Amino acid sequence: MSGVEEAVPGTAASAASVASAAALRRVHADRARSAYDRAAATCRQAGITEDAAQPVPTSPVGRAAGALRLSAGSIEALAASAPDPAADARCARNAAAAAALAAQVAAAQDAGEGAASALRAALAASRAAADAAGGRAPGRDAALNATADEAERRAVTAAHTAGWIA
Repeated sequence: MSGVEEAVPGTAASAASVASAAALRRVHADRARSAYDRAAATCRQAGITEDAAQPVPTSPVGRAAGALRLSAGSIEALAASAPDPAADARCARNAAAAAALAAQVAAAQDAGEGAASALRAALAASRAAADAAGGRAPGRDAALNATADEAERRAVTAAHTAGWIA
């Protein structure tokens, strides 16, 4: 079974599908938490507070704060729901997008090469997370998930180097 077909409940294929979904949940949840932590740290570094979130964002700061708030809600919902690789991957994608928005604000405040590198890494992590959340098997493609995980590790390293993460 490729993971794209539906498993029949009560069968060995169904049990394997549930185990696979649980394993994918851990992969996506770990990436989502990492990206959220990176976004929160970058927001703190850039002076972005939760109260800067706007229902209809009119500034980069408002967009970053709003995205961070939405990501926190998605991660909370992830913990309370059954594993769903597509939804779990979208949660990780949204957290990576929030981190990219925060990185844009932080990089605009810091003209250093470390900030520019961290911004590039954040954008790459966001793109990789979006790729992993899309396609014919959303959230289930091992190669895309591995690429997204590696891009997230690089973004964390670059954010540390830029001084955005203590």
